[in-house]
Amino acid sequence: MTTWPATAPTLSPTAHLTAEQQAVTVRAAQAIAQHAQECEAAQDVTGGAATALRQSGYTRLTLPTTQGGLGASLTQFAAAQATLGEAGAGLALILAMHGHIVGAAFGGRTLPDDLLKALADASLDGKLVNALASEPELGSPSRGGLPRTAATPDEMGWRISGRKTWATGARALDFALVNAATPDGQVGRFWVDLKAAGVTIEPTWTGALALRGSGSHDVVFDGAAARLHAPPSGGHPASAAWFWTAIAATYLGVGWAALHALTAYARQRTPTALGAPIATLPRVQEQVGRIAAELHAARAFLFTATQQWDAHPDSTSVPLIGAAKAYATNAAVNATDVAVRTAGGAALTPALPLERLLRDARAGLTHPPSDEAAYTAYGLSVLEQK
Repeated sequence: MTTWPATAPTLSPTAHLTAEQQAVTVRAAQAIAQHAQECEAAQDVTGGAATALRQSGYTRLTLPTTQGGLGASLTQFAAAQATLGEAGAGLALILAMHGHIVGAAFGGRTLPDDLLKALADASLDGKLVNALASEPELGSPSRGGLPRTAATPDEMGWRISGRKTWATGARALDFALVNAATPDGQVGRFWVDLKAAGVTIEPTWTGALALRGSGSHDVVFDGAAARLHAPPSGGHPASAAWFWTAIAATYLGVGWAALHALTAYARQRTPTALGAPIATLPRVQEQVGRIAAELHAARAFLFTATQQWDAHPDSTSVPLIGAAKAYATNAAVNATDVAVRTAGGAALTPALPLERLLRDARAGLTHPPSDEAAYTAYGLSVLEQK
């Protein structure tokens, strides 16, 4: 079994966590490290990986202590997710999605009480939850538009029919909050049991450029039952704060993984012409220093942004988190790129994880907010300060 952490613990930001929060984080990271390779090869989430994620206890991390959870703040969630991202982004994102949904729902009270209870019960039981909103024609819901997925009322509640794309961890999920259009043209969120009748997973994620182990397949609904539903979202700032932090921290962990892989390789790679490890070369030392400095800056920026939210959880704190997301994901991309350049041809082979990390890091750029939107919003907030 792969153990975790495999590198210096000072580089994994777990110091912000309570003992119990750190325990579930380490268990989740161990589960990810153990199953990441098999999921990458299967281009899906294996049954063993899904079970290990559930059994880690991580689903309780962002659930308030009043509900039986571990009550992680946004900063603590960021620290935990960076550790999981370092272990493996594909599986880490499954837990990131669950964690941000729970954190935002309870922090911002963005769901009615019956749905909050369902979410709490699922979290305590180790069930995995995601929000499914993207569609083939709609694209990202952050761009607006009415979903094609339809919710039709019946005598028992609602019936959901349609298709959702980019369902991270599709086969591993137990429940989903599904965005669907009601007959009156509103967009509601519906609680659907993904193991029940009327739900099919279509393997559309095979051959993906990045995150192959995440199993982000399409989910097709054909009259699936939904017994609970929430009215249209009011766009509470908690939703953006928790989601953007989940993304930023997870991909920042990918950057740290690239640094660790490069430093381990540089210490042991000893060309006969050099007669010493390449870690003794000034050029290698410079590149490692550049990567480490940027990752430390990105982590400090992210923690500054999340700490501001923890102190002032309102819309004024959101632009800084958006900018931190953009900075962190670009830092991860740069770290993997420089690591591959520095390691040379060996980075292109399965002997090193850098090829996978290079691909996975780039996925961080596709999550909202875009760099342009993030920096524009943050710049506006700076210009409006007095």
